[in-house]
Amino acid sequence: MTIPALELNDGTSIPQLGYGVFKVPADETERAVSEALEIGYRHIDTAAIYGNEEGVGAAIASSGIARDELFITTKLWNDRHHDDEPNRAIAESLEKLGLEQVDLYLVHWPTPAKDDYVHAFAKLIELRDAGLTRSIGVSNFLVPHLERIVAETGVTPAVNQIELHPAYQQRDIVDWATAHGVRIESWGPLGQGKYDLFGTPAIADAAAAHDVTPAQAVLRWHLQKGFIVFPKSVRPERLRENLDVFGFELSDAEVAAIDALDPLDGSGRVGSHPNDVN
Repeated sequence: MTIPALELNDGTSIPQLGYGVFKVPADETERAVSEALEIGYRHIDTAAIYGNEEGVGAAIASSGIARDELFITTKLWNDRHHDDEPNRAIAESLEKLGLEQVDLYLVHWPTPAKDDYVHAFAKLIELRDAGLTRSIGVSNFLVPHLERIVAETGVTPAVNQIELHPAYQQRDIVDWATAHGVRIESWGPLGQGKYDLFGTPAIADAAAAHDVTPAQAVLRWHLQKGFIVFPKSVRPERLRENLDVFGFELSDAEVAAIDALDPLDGSGRVGSHPNDVN
């Protein structure tokens, strides 16, 4: 199975579908990631705050897969933005992952109350230039945060990883990203099970029309919108199912019906607001 790769604005490329280990327990991570790699995943998304970088690293080490076939992302946590902390933080992450370089390093949240995200992103530029990460980006950044880091550093992030699912599509951020060549990564792509996403007619009908599960229909919607997506599961059968989304295509009408599920008033958010995480 060939997973499509998308080119980033710095000339590197990223597999469009990967495996996310948010909330995967540390003692289950090595097994889960090993299974994901065996099934065919090559893009793994972790973060320092997840507490499971060691498990990801152990799975990578035992996989036998060449390093240049893997795409590994981790993230800078909120209390490491200041001074030279980003340098120390990535060194710790690399040690836990058993790597000399990650493929993508993200500022995890803007923490606007502390007003240190520009400094953090500027440090990520230095880390990229030093070869510790191939690409740099941000996560949970709103348009004002994005505009400010670009204005003050002169560098546009390669990606912005944001909460994005049918009931919460963040069109203002997506439009800004599209205009500036920034790839969107969807976290919580299935709404984290916090609302009846699969019971909505638009998704149930699309799934039935293509003889796939509702989850597969939603993941296919993300892919056709051009988003990078990495659903999380610790069950091998679900890992396989989530990867089996390249043999069908939603119609324009089916995509439009799913697009229409966003109430546009912000009520579909299931995670924290970026201004409230500091």
